[in-house]
Amino acid sequence: MANPLRDMSVIMQGLVAAAIAVVLVLFGIYLPFSPVAQEKDQYDKAVKQRTQLTQEVTQLQVYKQRFGELRQQMDALNKQLDTLKTIVPEEKETDEFIRLLQGAASSSNVSIRRLTAKSIAPKDNNYYEMPFEVQADGPYFNVLDFFGKLSRLSRIINVGDLEFTDPEKSKGGKYPVRPGTTVSGIFTATTYFTKPADATPASGGAKAGVKK
Repeated sequence: MANPLRDMSVIMQGLVAAAIAVVLVLFGIYLPFSPVAQEKDQYDKAVKQRTQLTQEVTQLQVYKQRFGELRQQMDALNKQLDTLKTIVPEEKETDEFIRLLQGAASSSNVSIRRLTAKSIAPKDNNYYEMPFEVQADGPYFNVLDFFGKLSRLSRIINVGDLEFTDPEKSKGGKYPVRPGTTVSGIFTATTYFTKPADATPASGGAKAGVKK
């Protein structure tokens, strides 16, 4: 039986072989379940997964940046909260208040003769006033310096109901008047806190020791 390929020239035989090879390759690529087609499907899936992962990584990088910004904001808010707690503490901290008051008086060379706690009063359901009636005396400019230092303390202390009297009237009384004392006064020093408390005196009528 004659073989048509043998009757062809070498060039034609090469072209026919190339065409057969192309057909086989195409069948290998497009035929379902062929190894080449399966490899192509796996490759396409891998490319799709890589694209999805790249998008997810990009989104996570945005969240990472936002997390850093949110953390900085939280740190700043915590610092502000700490500052506010110093200015208006949660607890009454009566002892600390008396220490601040006495420290300002001592540094100004002013004598605190009496420190009497008054009733605590709630304000707008947000904070509480804790007032004290204070009696103090000293040289005029020293007393001014004392009030100035009270306004610069870390904790808010407001001074009101100020009444000055002649220190000469105190001579021979309960407290000895030091030389150079020109002003004697009674005033209300009010500080604040935020936690609920009953409307009772802050310290049961606490009194500061007499500074000699």
